[in-house]
Amino acid sequence: GFLTRLQLSARPVGILPSPKSFSQHIPSCLWKLGRLNHVAIAVPDLGRAQSLYRDVLGAQVSEAVALPEHGVCTVFVELGNTKLELLHPLGDKSPISGFLQKNKAGGMHHICIEVDDIKAAMTELKKKQIRILSEEPKIGAHGKPVIFLHPKDCHGVLVELEQA
Repeated sequence: GFLTRLQLSARPVGILPSPKSFSQHIPSCLWKLGRLNHVAIAVPDLGRAQSLYRDVLGAQVSEAVALPEHGVCTVFVELGNTKLELLHPLGDKSPISGFLQKNKAGGMHHICIEVDDIKAAMTELKKKQIRILSEEPKIGAHGKPVIFLHPKDCHGVLVELEQA
C-alpha cells in the first residue's frame, strides 16, 4: 500500500559520524574551549532593553556597569545556562557607536566562549593566522582576561575568549 511505497521511495539519510570520529580530526591543543559564557547584543537604548528583559520577559537583569576601558556600558541578563550581555556605547569613540550607526535597531555583536588558558590560546591562534584584536588580554566585564578574534577569521562572527 501507500506506506510501503513511501518507505521504498524514501532516500536513506546519511548517518552522522559518532562524536569520537569528530574528535579524531581535531589536533590536540594546550588549551580547551569551555562553555558559552554570553551572547552580546548592542542596544541603542539600554533602559528600554533592560525593561524588555526584566519587566516583559521576567529575567533577572543586572544594573548597568560602565567599562570606560572598553568604551561600553554593560548589563547582564541571566538565562540559567548562559547570559545575554546588553552593550551600549560609552562615549562617541566606543566601538559600539560604530556598530549602532550601521545597525540602528541594534543586534547581535559578539559571542563569548570561555577558555582554560587564554595565553596558550593566543599563542596557538596566532600560529594558525587567526588575528587577535589586541596584543595582550584586557580585563573584561567579569573581571577576567579577555581577547577578541577578528570576525573575518571566524566566519563573520566577532568571538570573545574569556579566561575561565
